[in-house]
Amino acid sequence: MRVRRCRWGRWMPLWTIRSERLHGEPGPRGLKILLFGSPVCASLLGWYTVNSPLPSAMPDRNEAPTQTASAPSNALATKVDPTSARFEANMRFLADLMSQVRNEGEKICEGGGPKAIESQHAKGRMTARERVEKLVDPGSFFELGIYAAHGMYEDWGGAPAAGVITGLARIHTRMVMIIVNDATVKAGAFFPMTAKKVIRAQNIAIENRIPTIYLVDSAGVFLPLQEDVFPDTDDFGRVFRNNAVMSAMGISQIAAIMGMCVAGGGYLPVMCDHVLMTDGSGLFLAGPALVQASIGQKVSAEELGGAAMHSSISGTIDFHEPNDEACITRIRSIVEKWGYRRLSPWDRKKPVEPTLAAEEIYGIYDSSPARPYDMKEILARVLDGSRFDEYKAEYGKTLICGYGRIGGFAVGIVANQKLHAQQTDHEGHKRIEFGGVIYTESAEKAARFIMDCNQNLIPLVFFHDVNGFMVGRDAEWSGIIKAGAKMVNAVSNSVVPKITVIVGGSFGAGHYAMCGKAYDPRFVFAWPTARYAVMSGDSAAGTLVEIKVKQLERGGKKLSEEERKELYESVKRTYDEQTDPRYGAARLWIDKIIDPIETREAITQALEAAALNPDVAEFKVGVLQT
Repeated sequence: MRVRRCRWGRWMPLWTIRSERLHGEPGPRGLKILLFGSPVCASLLGWYTVNSPLPSAMPDRNEAPTQTASAPSNALATKVDPTSARFEANMRFLADLMSQVRNEGEKICEGGGPKAIESQHAKGRMTARERVEKLVDPGSFFELGIYAAHGMYEDWGGAPAAGVITGLARIHTRMVMIIVNDATVKAGAFFPMTAKKVIRAQNIAIENRIPTIYLVDSAGVFLPLQEDVFPDTDDFGRVFRNNAVMSAMGISQIAAIMGMCVAGGGYLPVMCDHVLMTDGSGLFLAGPALVQASIGQKVSAEELGGAAMHSSISGTIDFHEPNDEACITRIRSIVEKWGYRRLSPWDRKKPVEPTLAAEEIYGIYDSSPARPYDMKEILARVLDGSRFDEYKAEYGKTLICGYGRIGGFAVGIVANQKLHAQQTDHEGHKRIEFGGVIYTESAEKAARFIMDCNQNLIPLVFFHDVNGFMVGRDAEWSGIIKAGAKMVNAVSNSVVPKITVIVGGSFGAGHYAMCGKAYDPRFVFAWPTARYAVMSGDSAAGTLVEIKVKQLERGGKKLSEEERKELYESVKRTYDEQTDPRYGAARLWIDKIIDPIETREAITQALEAAALNPDVAEFKVGVLQT
């Protein structure tokens, strides 16, 4: 297959998506794949060469395959036609969107830019990302919050990734949380979102009992925005409170001072189990300039708070290291000697790859309301062996519930079904239920299923593509509010790990019932196609325009059709921007925007993190409306 790499090192789609017999030869169909010109393209779409047939698990599917007698009874079949124009159009749309996200991610990874990187190297120090690469086992870093502060603080030159790198990684195979200040971004100073990102990483570590490593290189609070960094419960001081709480919980913490660590920020490393420090770094409550201004004392940074002083005089640090490389080697040596704690009760077996190719998700997902897709086709490409034991399959069909495995872990799945379904009510009347809408029967089924998973210690994974709960007279008469309250109650009081994946829309109360951020999922992942808010951009624009028009009419002014259209487009544009997953990720409503074909890997990482916490509270739901 032809591979094109663009001069700028960016991701450039090469649209050769076709399904055809290769070289005119008989045999399995191959899929010419879109590749992107990036060094990491293999991790995104390292698919098949033009001379290679698709795996045997992907049969020729011009027609829906029939299940053989030897196939497991719970194996999900597929009706996907990869030769269809719709499949190609979906694949082109999603791959192009994913390439935008990858390009932006590469730009964010540049931190403060080439000059700031050169300045860091001139001090004999590695950059934050170089330190992470050196510290963790190769290929094990799973970054979280890369979009934090994206598009924010433009008046101050921006703060890529909020000036701090966080994520899960492995050191000598042990899972750890990594929190690393990026000194190329405003000397590693804490913006409001910097503090929130560090706290989010700490909260993940607390919930899942993940040992945490801090590489400190920060000038402290970004003073022009101090009022939004300093005083509140989720601001700078919470970081040190979390240090103390994590220590009391027995969560191991290592801090390495590899640059400046000043003012209140100095408490972070000293509240950890191990403190390391490199030559040339500084640890003090007040720097030399402030000391002179405050008490008139002239003292050098090294004498005031250098590694030699803290090693031999104050006794504050445990390990005095000559440089970054030696410091990182020491951290790895310490972690390598840690013991192992009691494992969690979540069941896990040897992982089995899905029988259907994850790459096909690009062609299956359809964002158009006019072209509903089958969520089971997505699940078939995420679940181990593509096996799924569906719960109450014939009841409440707009929500899919059932049992499967992901990465070997037993999981309960709650997923919005986008296909329309026929339902028979209690009086024998048939009706069509719209895909992506939660009806009374769907909510009741999901509430019961979530309680069953808690009863049997099965982690829950939620796949969002939800418009909300059904409205109208029939829905109200059926008790939709009561059924929705049951589902929200079950989600709220669930004690097993919950992981949320926002695939498409996640609107209104449906977002809450499907375990939105307010309902304590351990992790929130989103596809680049995700959209979430109170309602969609179209609905919001229509509603807000009508309100505005009535306000103007009461004042005696009437809008022309052109003015009305302009107002609608303006409102919709603003609303669409705010429903974009990058907007949510910038504010840490989302932990990571993931490539759809990496959904299985992301969920597995989350489940492995959750498995570090063996404690499960007693499950109680309180009062349920019946």
